[in-house]
Amino acid sequence: MHYNILSELKNATRAKKDKITFPFSKMDFAILTKLVENGYVKSAEKEAVGKKNVIVVRLAYKSKEAALNDFKIMSKPSRHLYTDYRSVPTVKQGHGLAMLSTSQGIMTGREAKKNKIGGEYLFEIW
Repeated sequence: MHYNILSELKNATRAKKDKITFPFSKMDFAILTKLVENGYVKSAEKEAVGKKNVIVVRLAYKSKEAALNDFKIMSKPSRHLYTDYRSVPTVKQGHGLAMLSTSQGIMTGREAKKNKIGGEYLFEIW
């Protein structure tokens, strides 16, 4: 699940790792693809290892600092938080990113506002 991916990404960037691998799932791959588009991760690729698929993530660094500083999980397994497109907040005065799971797939907060679609408010990242 994306909870584990976020914490492992944060720990790997703090440890100055180059790449990290995760078991493949469609939702995790969609989330990592959005993080690549927004510059929080350098690349995310699906690879086959034996009979199983994994996601290989290369981490991004901005002038010796990690592109990913921290995150806050909004929807948890015990509490799902849903929001409409009007209620999606800006994260860290526009320097962060809100991630939503909508009926049209995983979207950032800006994309959800533009397309006027609400959904489950997954997490904030900055």
